[in-house]
Amino acid sequence: MAYTADDYRYMARALKLARRGVFTTDPNPNVGCVIVASDGEVVGEGWHERAGEAHAEVRALLQAGERARGATVFVTLEPCSHHGQTPPCSDALVNAGVSRVICAMQDPNPLVAGKGVSRLQDAGVEVQSGLLEIAARELNRGFITRMETGRPWVCVKLAVSLDGRTALASGESKWITSPEARADVHRLRARSSAILSGIGTVLADDPQLNARSENAGIRQPLRVIADSSLRLPVQAKVISGDGDLAGATLVYHCAGTVKSAAQLEARGVRVMQLAAAGAHLSLEAVLDDLGQQGVNFVLVEAGASLNGALLEAGLVDELVVYQASKVMGAGAKGMFALESVAQMTDSIELKLAGVRRVGADLRLNYRMN
Repeated sequence: MAYTADDYRYMARALKLARRGVFTTDPNPNVGCVIVASDGEVVGEGWHERAGEAHAEVRALLQAGERARGATVFVTLEPCSHHGQTPPCSDALVNAGVSRVICAMQDPNPLVAGKGVSRLQDAGVEVQSGLLEIAARELNRGFITRMETGRPWVCVKLAVSLDGRTALASGESKWITSPEARADVHRLRARSSAILSGIGTVLADDPQLNARSENAGIRQPLRVIADSSLRLPVQAKVISGDGDLAGATLVYHCAGTVKSAAQLEARGVRVMQLAAAGAHLSLEAVLDDLGQQGVNFVLVEAGASLNGALLEAGLVDELVVYQASKVMGAGAKGMFALESVAQMTDSIELKLAGVRRVGADLRLNYRMN
């Protein structure tokens, strides 16, 4: 059955509703739902607002009441079919007597995948899937990546000059970009499940790595430090934080003393030893473990060494580059520490996925080809 212009419009509305949960639903996906009565009137809307609370379909059904009977439901993700922290949404839809459900995409969660659709179809509900699927997958790219690969989506964030430099030779990097760009970074942090940095960056800059945002009730991302030899000082700001914005800190290492680990753990830091890759921490092991912990989206805020290692290992999904209208010169530090490329055919090629102005700067989004 072909989709109508109204079908597209209602699903676009459901996606817009789903985006309202981007700061609060993690590790759950962002989901929106619109219920349309047989006469074309929208009788219910909802979105998943917070992990552990009612799902989008349930909120929309509560608003629709008896008018849900015989209605069409537009939902951005296949309705769940299992008992988690909340009852199955597919059962709620069946009990409400809806006649048709249009999903943007199938749920990649093995606990759900296809089962929600089957539950609806077995109850006589007409089900279609695939309407605005690309937009739905983009909205939940972290959740989908974790479900399909076991690892989170990895986004490397960079603030650079026009000539691609991230800091002066002295290490000074405050501030390359505009206040508007820095505010945008905090919104990006607030949408992330975790922020990953390397011990070199922490020792040099002593960052807080938390989200300072105007959005009330945001969830603080997990702060993750790759620290092969366990050199993180107990007085570092990633531990002490800034009042209630501190959040949780996790340190991965592959060597280091028991004393160092005990000192960090006494400050509330989680310390985990993982496999090494040569003389350094295995980045694959780091991402595997984060995936097992339910981390969907990792924002990397690091120096050239960690950025380069992730890129060379093929572990980067996305780059977000804030480019300032400044020139810092050849002696300043670059974005990636990579092996020299002898031929252009050996260079790492990216796809420019988006450009927009942020204050006086450009925000460039790149994806891996």
